[in-house]
Amino acid sequence: MSGLQDMIAEVLPRLQAVGEAPSGHQPEAGVWSARQVLGHLIDSGVNNHLRFVRAAAESGLELPGYDQNAWVQAGGYQQRPWAELVTLWAAYQTHMAHVIAGLPEAALAHTLSVGGGAPVTLGWLAEDYLQHQRHHLAQIWARAEA
Repeated sequence: MSGLQDMIAEVLPRLQAVGEAPSGHQPEAGVWSARQVLGHLIDSGVNNHLRFVRAAAESGLELPGYDQNAWVQAGGYQQRPWAELVTLWAAYQTHMAHVIAGLPEAALAHTLSVGGGAPVTLGWLAEDYLQHQRHHLAQIWARAEA
């Protein structure tokens, strides 16, 4: 999926330009800071990596969701340096781009359900993964500019 690799190249300089103070600003109680949003995208990569690999090997899987808030809390992203999180995000997304690009064409039609949701194809999940990244990156830009 060159779209993910292209997105990384496009947004990495902008992420690197966000300062420590803006990255840690929480707009209000219970709303993630840019650091926490980026941490969530890292967590999403970890969880979706498993989904991509398993669904490529077997169709019809029912996989669990995950508690996003618990993962963000466990990652301690609010207390970590922004530059460290950006480096980790870029490295993991680069890995994910290779994983997705290596999915066999036939496997893209495999179905899976996540967290009790309706079945989707692996191809759909891969596209949704990119859209999910873009959605949350827009939140980061909004928080960094606030």
